[in-house]
Amino acid sequence: MSNTRDFASSLKGMQKQRDISEAFSQSTSGATIVNLMTLNLLVGSGGVLSHAPRRNQTVMMLIDAFLPEGITRLAVDSIFMMPHLGVLSEISARAATEVFRKDCMVYLGTCVAPVGKGKYGKPALTAKLELPNGTKFEEEIPFGEVRLIPCEVGQVAKATLKTHGGLILNSEKAKELTIDLHGGTVGIVLDTRGRQPFALPEDKAERISALKSGCVSSKRIPKIFWFRRKNGTSLFSRINRNR
Repeated sequence: MSNTRDFASSLKGMQKQRDISEAFSQSTSGATIVNLMTLNLLVGSGGVLSHAPRRNQTVMMLIDAFLPEGITRLAVDSIFMMPHLGVLSEISARAATEVFRKDCMVYLGTCVAPVGKGKYGKPALTAKLELPNGTKFEEEIPFGEVRLIPCEVGQVAKATLKTHGGLILNSEKAKELTIDLHGGTVGIVLDTRGRQPFALPEDKAERISALKSGCVSSKRIPKIFWFRRKNGTSLFSRINRNR
């Protein structure tokens, strides 16, 4: 899925009017035209995303694959019907639009992902959220972690976000924002694992710990119990499949 954005690129060989500053740049035609920092909505479509056992898994597949930057709303094609709606639109654009709005789009929530480098364990993002029901969330989240705040479809959380170190929140390089975050079937994901670059710990034990922590905090897997075989040599995970 990480190659998908490369399909949206400028045409190679096109003549393009350039100003004096671009004359000294190394940019070429054929580069991607997708700017993840200014992308407001990311919609996933395809059997793997549409038919994932849990919507939380869909959200984390979108985040891990496309690595959205800044603040991005997430949605998914409910049952992989977008290609078929394209055909239907040639017969009845009104019917296709109605089905698209009512049955196709499933809003999953919003991803907040500060861009920049950080050190694991050091403060990365201070987040204060107030939900419509009066519930408040406030935490200073360390770099390299994921938080999931439940916020239902149609609900909007009032958020105050402040980054630490060199992390930024938008294309204007803002380090502090007061903004409305839209909820969804999953909720609001605060992802402090960094962007440009996105890098997991190099140490194997730390990397495994970070991956397990991300799975649990994002509720990709409801519950994990670790146990050993009788001989004590192998470690397995046991998943509680009760939803």
